[in-house]
Amino acid sequence: MLDLNAHPHLRRLYRIARLRVSVGFVVAVFALLLARPTWLSITTGGVIAALGEGIRVWAAGHLEKGREVTRSGPYRLMRHPLYVGSFVIGIGFTIAFASGVATAVVVTYLVVMLVVAIRLEEATLRDAFGEEYDRYARGALPVSERRFSFERVLANREHHAWLGFAAALVILWTKVK
Repeated sequence: MLDLNAHPHLRRLYRIARLRVSVGFVVAVFALLLARPTWLSITTGGVIAALGEGIRVWAAGHLEKGREVTRSGPYRLMRHPLYVGSFVIGIGFTIAFASGVATAVVVTYLVVMLVVAIRLEEATLRDAFGEEYDRYARGALPVSERRFSFERVLANREHHAWLGFAAALVILWTKVK
Protein backbone atom coordinates (compact mmCIF):
# COMPACT_ATOMS: atom_id res chain seq x y z
CA MET A 1 0.00 0.00 0.00
CA LEU A 2 1.29 3.40 -0.96
CA ASP A 3 2.50 5.36 2.09
CA LEU A 4 1.05 8.82 1.55
CA ASN A 5 2.76 10.14 4.69
CA ALA A 6 6.13 9.46 3.10
CA HIS A 7 5.11 11.40 -0.02
CA PRO A 8 3.59 14.83 0.80
CA HIS A 9 3.04 15.58 -2.90
CA LEU A 10 1.04 12.38 -3.32
CA ARG A 11 -0.90 13.14 -0.14
CA ARG A 12 -2.04 16.43 -1.72
CA LEU A 13 -2.99 14.61 -4.91
CA TYR A 14 -4.92 12.05 -2.86
CA ARG A 15 -6.93 14.81 -1.16
CA ILE A 16 -7.83 16.25 -4.56
CA ALA A 17 -8.66 12.81 -5.98
CA ARG A 18 -11.05 12.08 -3.11
CA LEU A 19 -13.14 15.01 -4.37
CA ARG A 20 -13.28 13.72 -7.95
CA VAL A 21 -16.73 12.13 -7.82
CA SER A 22 -18.50 14.80 -5.74
CA VAL A 23 -16.96 17.67 -7.71
CA GLY A 24 -17.78 15.77 -10.90
CA PHE A 25 -21.46 15.70 -9.97
CA VAL A 26 -21.43 19.45 -9.27
CA VAL A 27 -19.68 20.12 -12.59
CA ALA A 28 -22.19 17.90 -14.41
CA VAL A 29 -25.19 19.67 -12.86
CA PHE A 30 -23.67 23.07 -13.64
CA ALA A 31 -22.93 22.05 -17.24
CA LEU A 32 -26.41 20.58 -17.73
CA LEU A 33 -27.99 23.77 -16.38
CA LEU A 34 -25.93 25.87 -18.82
CA ALA A 35 -26.46 23.50 -21.76
CA ARG A 36 -28.22 24.83 -24.85
CA PRO A 37 -28.32 21.62 -26.88
CA THR A 38 -29.63 21.14 -30.36
CA TRP A 39 -30.47 17.84 -32.00
CA LEU A 40 -27.26 18.17 -34.01
CA SER A 41 -25.10 18.90 -30.94
CA ILE A 42 -26.62 15.96 -29.03
CA THR A 43 -26.19 13.59 -31.97
CA THR A 44 -22.61 14.64 -32.69
CA GLY A 45 -21.57 14.80 -29.05
CA GLY A 46 -23.46 11.62 -28.21
CA VAL A 47 -21.62 9.64 -30.88
CA ILE A 48 -18.25 10.91 -29.61
CA ALA A 49 -19.23 10.21 -25.99
CA ALA A 50 -20.40 6.71 -26.98
CA LEU A 51 -16.97 6.11 -28.54
CA GLY A 52 -15.40 7.11 -25.20
CA GLU A 53 -17.71 4.75 -23.34
CA GLY A 54 -16.74 2.01 -25.80
CA ILE A 55 -13.08 2.57 -24.89
CA ARG A 56 -13.98 2.35 -21.19
CA VAL A 57 -15.97 -0.87 -21.67
CA TRP A 58 -13.12 -2.42 -23.68
CA ALA A 59 -10.68 -1.50 -20.89
CA ALA A 60 -12.98 -2.65 -18.07
CA GLY A 61 -13.37 -6.00 -19.83
CA HIS A 62 -9.62 -6.58 -19.51
CA LEU A 63 -8.79 -4.93 -16.20
CA GLU A 64 -7.96 -6.98 -13.10
CA LYS A 65 -7.76 -3.97 -10.79
CA GLY A 66 -5.13 -4.22 -8.08
CA ARG A 67 -4.15 -7.78 -9.01
CA GLU A 68 -1.75 -7.26 -11.89
CA VAL A 69 -0.30 -4.90 -14.44
CA THR A 70 -2.93 -5.41 -17.13
CA ARG A 71 -1.39 -5.78 -20.60
CA SER A 72 -4.26 -6.99 -22.77
CA GLY A 73 -6.90 -5.21 -24.81
CA PRO A 74 -6.43 -1.44 -24.90
CA TYR A 75 -3.70 -1.70 -22.24
CA ARG A 76 -1.46 -3.00 -25.05
CA LEU A 77 -1.84 0.40 -26.72
CA MET A 78 -2.02 2.88 -23.84
CA ARG A 79 -1.42 2.97 -20.11
CA HIS A 80 -4.69 4.62 -19.06
CA PRO A 81 -7.54 3.63 -21.40
CA LEU A 82 -10.22 4.20 -18.75
CA TYR A 83 -9.08 7.81 -18.39
CA VAL A 84 -8.76 8.24 -22.15
CA GLY A 85 -12.33 6.97 -22.47
CA SER A 86 -13.50 9.36 -19.75
CA PHE A 87 -11.84 12.28 -21.51
CA VAL A 88 -13.48 11.35 -24.83
CA ILE A 89 -16.86 11.07 -23.07
CA GLY A 90 -16.32 14.52 -21.55
CA ILE A 91 -15.44 16.04 -24.91
CA GLY A 92 -18.50 14.41 -26.45
CA PHE A 93 -20.75 15.87 -23.80
CA THR A 94 -19.21 19.33 -24.12
CA ILE A 95 -20.18 19.21 -27.78
CA ALA A 96 -23.68 18.05 -26.81
CA PHE A 97 -23.99 20.89 -24.26
CA ALA A 98 -23.40 23.52 -26.96
CA SER A 99 -22.29 26.02 -24.32
CA GLY A 100 -18.88 27.68 -24.20
CA VAL A 101 -18.98 28.19 -20.43
CA ALA A 102 -20.03 24.59 -19.80
CA THR A 103 -17.23 23.41 -22.09
CA ALA A 104 -14.62 25.48 -20.25
CA VAL A 105 -15.76 24.17 -16.85
CA VAL A 106 -15.91 20.52 -17.96
CA VAL A 107 -12.56 20.57 -19.78
CA THR A 108 -10.87 22.25 -16.80
CA TYR A 109 -12.35 19.64 -14.45
CA LEU A 110 -11.28 16.78 -16.73
CA VAL A 111 -7.72 17.99 -17.16
CA VAL A 112 -7.17 18.63 -13.45
CA MET A 113 -8.84 15.47 -12.16
CA LEU A 114 -7.48 13.10 -14.77
CA VAL A 115 -3.91 14.34 -14.34
CA VAL A 116 -4.26 13.91 -10.56
CA ALA A 117 -5.79 10.44 -10.96
CA ILE A 118 -3.10 9.31 -13.41
CA ARG A 119 -0.24 10.48 -11.18
CA LEU A 120 -1.73 8.77 -8.14
CA GLU A 121 -2.50 5.59 -10.03
CA GLU A 122 1.01 5.39 -11.45
CA ALA A 123 2.52 5.87 -7.99
CA THR A 124 0.22 3.19 -6.59
CA LEU A 125 1.03 0.74 -9.40
CA ARG A 126 4.75 1.43 -9.07
CA ASP A 127 4.51 0.82 -5.32
CA ALA A 128 2.51 -2.41 -5.77
CA PHE A 129 4.29 -3.89 -8.79
CA GLY A 130 7.69 -2.17 -8.81
CA GLU A 131 9.93 -3.00 -11.74
CA GLU A 132 7.12 -4.84 -13.54
CA TYR A 133 5.12 -1.62 -13.78
CA ASP A 134 8.20 0.39 -14.78
CA ARG A 135 8.89 -2.10 -17.59
CA TYR A 136 5.24 -1.89 -18.69
CA ALA A 137 5.39 1.93 -18.69
CA ARG A 138 8.50 1.75 -20.90
CA GLY A 139 6.76 -0.70 -23.25
CA ALA A 140 9.26 -3.41 -22.32
CA LEU A 141 6.78 -6.10 -21.19
CA PRO A 142 5.19 -8.55 -23.62
CA VAL A 143 1.47 -8.09 -24.24
CA SER A 144 -1.02 -10.48 -22.72
CA GLU A 145 -3.63 -12.16 -24.89
CA ARG A 146 -6.41 -12.30 -22.27
CA ARG A 147 -9.87 -12.26 -23.81
CA PHE A 148 -12.45 -9.56 -23.14
CA SER A 149 -14.89 -10.49 -20.38
CA PHE A 150 -18.29 -8.89 -19.85
CA GLU A 151 -18.18 -10.26 -16.29
CA ARG A 152 -15.08 -8.13 -15.70
CA VAL A 153 -16.94 -5.11 -17.12
CA LEU A 154 -19.64 -5.60 -14.48
CA ALA A 155 -17.13 -6.39 -11.72
CA ASN A 156 -15.39 -3.10 -12.54
CA ARG A 157 -18.80 -1.38 -12.18
CA GLU A 158 -18.77 0.14 -15.64
CA HIS A 159 -22.57 -0.19 -15.73
CA HIS A 160 -22.67 2.76 -13.29
CA ALA A 161 -21.16 4.93 -16.03
CA TRP A 162 -23.87 3.73 -18.45
CA LEU A 163 -26.55 5.02 -16.08
CA GLY A 164 -24.91 8.45 -15.86
CA PHE A 165 -24.42 8.51 -19.62
CA ALA A 166 -28.10 7.71 -20.25
CA ALA A 167 -29.34 10.18 -17.62
CA ALA A 168 -27.28 13.00 -19.12
CA LEU A 169 -28.64 12.27 -22.60
CA VAL A 170 -32.23 12.24 -21.34
CA ILE A 171 -31.72 15.57 -19.58
CA LEU A 172 -30.19 17.06 -22.73
CA TRP A 173 -33.09 15.79 -24.86
CA THR A 174 -35.55 17.55 -22.56
CA LYS A 175 -33.66 20.82 -23.03
CA VAL A 176 -33.80 20.90 -26.84
CA LYS A 177 -36.07 23.70 -28.04
